[in-house]
Amino acid sequence: MIKNVIFDIGRVLIGFEWMDYIHKLFDEETGQKVTDALWKTHYWWELDRAVLSVEEILEMFYSVEPEYKDEIREAFDRVGECMTRCEYAIPWIEEMKERGYKVYYLSNYSEHLMQANPDVLDFLPHMDGGVFSCYVQLIKPDPEIYRTLMDKYDLKAEECVFIDDREDNVVAARELGMQAIRFENYEQAKAELENALLHTPEV
Repeated sequence: MIKNVIFDIGRVLIGFEWMDYIHKLFDEETGQKVTDALWKTHYWWELDRAVLSVEEILEMFYSVEPEYKDEIREAFDRVGECMTRCEYAIPWIEEMKERGYKVYYLSNYSEHLMQANPDVLDFLPHMDGGVFSCYVQLIKPDPEIYRTLMDKYDLKAEECVFIDDREDNVVAARELGMQAIRFENYEQAKAELENALLHTPEV
């Protein structure tokens, strides 16, 4: 029986349209260099893991494209501008809760992003809890971060359905015994969630 719905946040409950954002800041060549510095490596994941300082991680970004240090810093400092509210987030969460399900989040997320645009997280008070990677120094798809969430709220994997936009995170959830859905868009994910819930009585 499914009792719990667990959401990723980035590109699931909030929009994170990087390329639209970067094209507003820079020309195509500069935008690509900045994108390479911030996303070509796994350095951004270290921001989510929050073991190193922000300044240490910035130096890692700069090392990829040292001639674009100022532009990298600008894009980093203004990153909140590429994050947008999803109007469906709160209604979707509230619908699940009204039907008796507990609703949680499990997200690779940094304090920098929280501070850059806190308004996009206005759905958090509507949820029953969750885990941000930066507070536990673990990131998906490490199984330990899923276990951290389950231990914190005494959840059983077989009673959870997890929704995430990354296939590796979805696979990790399934390997732990959860049902899991790869988020492509709201309509698709909501339909797949409803299908999953149809096979279990509502709580």
